[in-house]
Amino acid sequence: MGRAARPPTVAGRPWPSPARLDPPPPRAITGRGGAGGYASAVATLRLFASAREAAGTSRDLVAGSTVGEVLDAARARYGEAFAEVLTSCRVWRNGEPAAFDDPVADDDEVAVLPPVSGGSR
Repeated sequence: MGRAARPPTVAGRPWPSPARLDPPPPRAITGRGGAGGYASAVATLRLFASAREAAGTSRDLVAGSTVGEVLDAARARYGEAFAEVLTSCRVWRNGEPAAFDDPVADDDEVAVLPPVSGGSR
């Protein structure tokens, strides 16, 4: 009779079992204002002019799977003054106008742009 079948190998090492090919579990987002739950992304939040002044920072990392979730987390983190400024702001994701239900991926940039007045003489 024939020999017993040998497990497949790659470069002389055993082929990974299907259990080892499963994707890793979602990572927990904690600290820096995270809720301790699971989030699909961590976006860079960029704040300008009065939004920057109300938040006390020009840049932060905020977890959320949509633009709206990122902004909700920012409201909770920076308080009522920031929430008030946000009502009159434009929001952009990666250099394009964004809607609150637009998805956010890791390393996306969400920018909060308050109205600017002025002009030339």
